[in-house]
Amino acid sequence: MAAQATKAIFLVLLSIAVFGSQAALDAHYYDQTCPQADFIVAQTIRNASIFDPKVPARILRMFFHDCFIRGCDASILLDSTPENTAEKDGPPNVSVRAFYVIDDAKAKLERACPHTVSCADIIAMAARDVVTITGGPSWNVLKGRKDGRISKASDTVNLPAPVFNATQLIQSFASRGLEVKDVVALSGGHTLGFSHCSSLVARLHNFSNLHDTDPNMNSEFANLLKKKCPSPNSNGAAGQFLDSTSAQFDNDYYKQIIAGKGVFGSDQALYNDQRTRPIIKSFAKDQNLFFSAFAASMIKLGNVGVSEAGEVRLNCRRVN
Repeated sequence: MAAQATKAIFLVLLSIAVFGSQAALDAHYYDQTCPQADFIVAQTIRNASIFDPKVPARILRMFFHDCFIRGCDASILLDSTPENTAEKDGPPNVSVRAFYVIDDAKAKLERACPHTVSCADIIAMAARDVVTITGGPSWNVLKGRKDGRISKASDTVNLPAPVFNATQLIQSFASRGLEVKDVVALSGGHTLGFSHCSSLVARLHNFSNLHDTDPNMNSEFANLLKKKCPSPNSNGAAGQFLDSTSAQFDNDYYKQIIAGKGVFGSDQALYNDQRTRPIIKSFAKDQNLFFSAFAASMIKLGNVGVSEAGEVRLNCRRVN
């Protein structure tokens, strides 16, 4: 298959009512009120990614972490106040960055279409755009989300952890209306990004009473990681990219898992479970199949917890 075909863009056509959402979303929601919304967000994302190559992975992670807490309501963007510690300051979100990119897109949209485009929709569009500009699929983002008014750091304990086993991951996703295939497809988002030692060091030192290192990890890969994270207390900027082509959205993540080179324990656990292993193998073999599944699962994730309640924030960092 030609190189162009392997990087094909999948346009997923959608109906208005999907996946049991309480609010009906529509790909054409802003056609009359802010027809340039998609263009403004895409241009902002592209410019920011040129300036900072870490932006795509950070925006994609931001979308996941937002939707997994209170649904896709941009609660992850709210700043903490003296009375409340917000989600973005919860332990799992301390490393979520690039909020300034969403601020920039919001400021441009407020000038073009005042008080029209929600911060939640901006994150959803931005997540699509970072995937597309790094070589992955595209899809029609359904829009019409409202921004939430509640954000609590304590809620971040409900995010899937890098030490989860397959059953824990499947249960976590199921509680949000997502299926086993969605677990595997969305985990493929780890094709972009970097992990600090703190998220993987438990696999490298004193793993269990029987093994110092996680036996599911490729031994050469484990030795490489031990050099980067030499002690159980390793932290700071050291770590490991999540696959061997970490700046490009592709199916290498699945190939790495099959080779025993999954960085997170939760990634490798998916290959050790009979419910998820066949899906991993199919995605590793066929990148177009992965792209199609990822786009469909991102649409489903983007509808988690969507309701009519909320507002359109004027500033994504605070409620109106």
